[in-house]
Amino acid sequence: MPGNVLHVGATVTCSHSGPATPQGVRGKVLVAGQPVVTLADQYTVSACTFNVSGSPHPCVTVRWTSAATRVRVNGSPVLLSGSTGLCLAADQAPQGPPVIVTVQNKVVAQ
Repeated sequence: MPGNVLHVGATVTCSHSGPATPQGVRGKVLVAGQPVVTLADQYTVSACTFNVSGSPHPCVTVRWTSAATRVRVNGSPVLLSGSTGLCLAADQAPQGPPVIVTVQNKVVAQ
């Protein structure tokens, strides 16, 4: 399914509004002047406020589970506005899906 291509400036959060930021993106392909993010890039989550019965259990990473089927950068599928994934706690427990809040709107891929 087509979607807008994500770049490092796209706003992504965990289900609990903690900002998710791509780490170490070194792509040579730019969209809106910023590197494109791929399935291989790691996202870290900060300031997640999720807790279980009063005990903090914050999201710390995002594991993406879907991406573009036809467009790749450095051999890895690009992430799209419709990409899905899981936010994970430090113990790898799933905490819910990431939320893609803002993306560029000029480049679409499938």
